[in-house]
This record gives sequence, C-alpha cells and structure tokens, in this order.
Amino acid sequence: MRKASFDPRFQIIPRERVADRVAHELLRLIAAGDLAPGERLPGERQLANMMSVSRVSVRAALQQLKTQGLVSAVQGGGTRVIAASNERASALTELIRVNRDNLHDLAEIRANIEVWAARRAAGRGSPEQIAEIERHIALMSQPGRAERHKAEDDLNFHMAIAKASGSAVYMHLMSVLSDILAEMFTYHRYRLHPGPEYDRLLLKQHRAVCVAIRAGDGEAAARAMAEHLDTVLSSYGEDQDPEPDQGKEKIRIVSG
Repeated sequence: MRKASFDPRFQIIPRERVADRVAHELLRLIAAGDLAPGERLPGERQLANMMSVSRVSVRAALQQLKTQGLVSAVQGGGTRVIAASNERASALTELIRVNRDNLHDLAEIRANIEVWAARRAAGRGSPEQIAEIERHIALMSQPGRAERHKAEDDLNFHMAIAKASGSAVYMHLMSVLSDILAEMFTYHRYRLHPGPEYDRLLLKQHRAVCVAIRAGDGEAAARAMAEHLDTVLSSYGEDQDPEPDQGKEKIRIVSG
C-alpha cells in the first residue's frame, strides 16, 4: 500500500460542527457591522429557521460567542451583541467626572475620528441608515421638543452616523465611549451652553452634516462635521467651571 505523499502547502481540512459554522457566521456579521453593538439578536427558533439549522446548533453557537465575550444574555430572554466593557467604560467616565479638562481631550479625539466617520457614512450608509440619521434631525427640529431630550438627541444623532459608517471597529469604539459622550453632551448642552441660540447653531450644523451624507458627498460631510466639532472644541477652551458636577442633569441613553 502506497503512503500518501506529504506536501506542506496543503493543509488537512478539519471537520466542522454545524454549531461552529453558525458561530462563525454570526461572528462575521458582528465583524462586518451588520450586527451592531447593543443590537438584540433574533430568537433561537428564528435564527434556526433563517439559517436552516437546528435550535441545538444555534444554542451551542451562541454559547461559544458568550464565552468569547461577544454576546450576552438579555434579562427576560434573548441575546444581545456586547455593547461595551462596563468596567472599562466606567473607568473612562470617572476620568471625565473627576477632571473636566479631560473633556477637551475627548473633544480633540472626536474632531478626528468623527470627521472620518461622516465621510464614510456619506459613501457607505444604506438608505435605512441615512433615514435613521434624518429621523434624529427631525426629532431635534420639533418645535415642542422638550429641552430634557436635547443631549439625548445629540448623542443618538452621532451614534446613527457611527452605524452608517459601516465600520464595526468604529461602532464598537463609539459604544465603549457612549457613557462618556453622554456625560459630555449633558455638560455641554445643559451647563456650558444652555441657551436656545446655541441650540439653533448646533441644529444647523447637524443638518449640514446630514444633508451632505444624504447627498453622498463625503468631503462635504467631513467639512460639516469638522466645523461642528471645532465649535464644540472651542467651547471647552473657554470653560472655567470649577464645580462641574453641581446640578448636573442625567439623561437616558437611547440607542440610535
């Protein structure tokens, strides 16, 4: 009997369980940004039907992803893509609470990465994702919109652009930063510049970003976002508030 010849260029193909293939497909969707941070997955039965596999395979695949820290169980049932590391996010948020000078650093970081995201969203955002950005603009523009929502609306607008960027890395980064951004928007909109004139200025800038993204003009979107974030950055250069935590209003973060 002849021995099989050995050639190192060819690798043995391992037999893969159905559960492994399901886990690999779900991981691909997470890595591609098709399953966004914080998004709730369909139920086991629905996933099994859509992927033409058994519920046992789906359950085993989800358990793999939970072990890897990519998804987590939702109270009351279901599974959600991990949005952020709570410990890491809370530690970063504490840096902002302890020293408001760190808000300036965050504004500088945003002035770089969010310009990039706006350009990407203009070129890669789906019609549904762009409609979501426009929905948040419409909410901001409502004459009777309660003032308590303006920081929440601001955050959701920027998170919608993150989704439209089509970058899983950027979406997960923004998810990690979401608590800190909530602190930033709360301080900025209620303490630093609480007046209606400044609100109108930011709404105008948000609209300019949205219009450029809708038009698919990446460079115009980048310029509009840069102008908006330059306004934000200059605000923190003027900030001299010695007691930033007094009277701080809390907001509810809503995924956009």
